[in-house]
Amino acid sequence: MEALLKRELGYRSVKAAGHSGGGCISQGQSYDTDRGRVFVKVNTKAEARRMFEGELASLTAILKTGTVRVPKPIKVLDAPGGSLLVMEHLDMRSLGSHAATLGVQLADLHLDNKRLGETLQKEAGTVGKGGGQVERPFVDQFGFDVVTCCGYLPQVNDWQSDWVTFYARQRIQPQMELLQGSGDREARELWAALQLKIPDLFRDLDIVPALLHGDLWGGNVAEDPSGPVIFDPASFYGHSEYELAIAGMFGGFSGAFYSAYHGRVPKAPGFERRHQLYQLFHYLNHWNHFGAGYRGSSLSIMRNLVR
Repeated sequence: MEALLKRELGYRSVKAAGHSGGGCISQGQSYDTDRGRVFVKVNTKAEARRMFEGELASLTAILKTGTVRVPKPIKVLDAPGGSLLVMEHLDMRSLGSHAATLGVQLADLHLDNKRLGETLQKEAGTVGKGGGQVERPFVDQFGFDVVTCCGYLPQVNDWQSDWVTFYARQRIQPQMELLQGSGDREARELWAALQLKIPDLFRDLDIVPALLHGDLWGGNVAEDPSGPVIFDPASFYGHSEYELAIAGMFGGFSGAFYSAYHGRVPKAPGFERRHQLYQLFHYLNHWNHFGAGYRGSSLSIMRNLVR
């Protein structure tokens, strides 16, 4: 590994730092270099490079907003038997005293594209403004420029002008297709019924595309002395409410976080049922990753929503 980092990134010195980590998908190790400490994520799956390129693009997009801290990505590299992602090393601990700050900063991330659009609209109507180069253009569709992976499964991020179409066709439908091998008739029947109900959950709702982390559960947030940090993103432009679905499934977020977030992004009518709909994706995704232990939760949500 040391020789690979020297060769590919031009470091003069590389030495393992003794900090390691990992989750269900990838493993990681920190290295001290002549240009500072870096963290290297390693994965041996055939699709690892695509997964890491999506993560690098996600980190880069979030970083450009200047709203919430993420590790600065450096490069995706091929290695014998897999791929790796090199990024800035951060000394992180569990999220605690900075939970409310994370709520504010996450809301700012979600509002960033909307505010950008409002600013550009104002400048377009002002004499002498609006004719220059725009550093970050307003995004008026749902999707992302590259494939991102929630876990190791790829997400379809083709651009769509309609959020309901995007979510049904490019989030839930691919998960249902992955389940077809299980021959789960009840799941198929419930999904056929639910598709007819989904548009009603979004009636009279004006959704401006928001840049999302995409996989914001308690294991992907932390803090250091300067404030909160989020990592392992699977980003795309979507509905801001989607972000809170997995956050509510596995704990890790306090009342202070939610109060601060909703102080800037208030709940819209119908939030709770849409929250269930967004959790459905994550339960299906876990079913496809880890097995039928998540079947009951997936079907329960669909039954509730088709009533």
